[in-house]
Amino acid sequence: MQVRRLSLADGARAAEGTAVIIDVFRAFTCEPLMLNAGAKRIILEGDPATCLAWREQREPDAVLVGEANERPIDGFDLTNSPWLILQRGQSLFEGRTVVHRTTSGVTGALAAFPNCDEVLLASFLTAGATAAHILSRRPPVVSIVAMGIRSQSPAPEDEACGDLIESRLGESRLGQRGYNHLAALTQILGHETAQKFLRADRPYLPAQDVSLCLQVDLFDFALRAEKRDGQIEAIPVRAGK
Repeated sequence: MQVRRLSLADGARAAEGTAVIIDVFRAFTCEPLMLNAGAKRIILEGDPATCLAWREQREPDAVLVGEANERPIDGFDLTNSPWLILQRGQSLFEGRTVVHRTTSGVTGALAAFPNCDEVLLASFLTAGATAAHILSRRPPVVSIVAMGIRSQSPAPEDEACGDLIESRLGESRLGQRGYNHLAALTQILGHETAQKFLRADRPYLPAQDVSLCLQVDLFDFALRAEKRDGQIEAIPVRAGK
């Protein structure tokens, strides 16, 4: 099993085999939380106008969740915040379709999808389950893609999550030192990607998001992007399935 490390929008387009698209802050932290809150399904969509049209033309009770360059999108129900998702919980999500749009994670998954055998959607919350799923299938090539800041520059949390998954696969560029989550936290929390939340000066970037995004192995399922009825959906999967 060859493990490749890639980054950003170019990395998503270059991915092959089984792609692991990582977006810790915050797309693929949000998705397992929305499923846990009872969402019926999650549609991945890159275009905000198409998201709005989905509700207007197909499912009037669909929930629109997302952001554009971290800012809320007019007409959406919720921005891309794990904390706000937890606060709304089942009252918003139970039994409803979610249409999810984000600048890095969702667009990266959609870019990788045409060229890959499988696309997994990963964060710290699902890192262990993602690695277990890959090990159960042992694909010839695994492309781990850290989507970074707006898909344009590296982010320490996505690179660290890639390190964790790679180490769980028995492969690691870290050598015998392995993965150290405390060391990763030191780097992540000191970086602007976390500090912009912790300053708590923008309501659409809640400080609580940081602690939620950095929880490891909170869920026992991975997320896989699958095409169903012409749409790309995030589907929970467990090892061997």
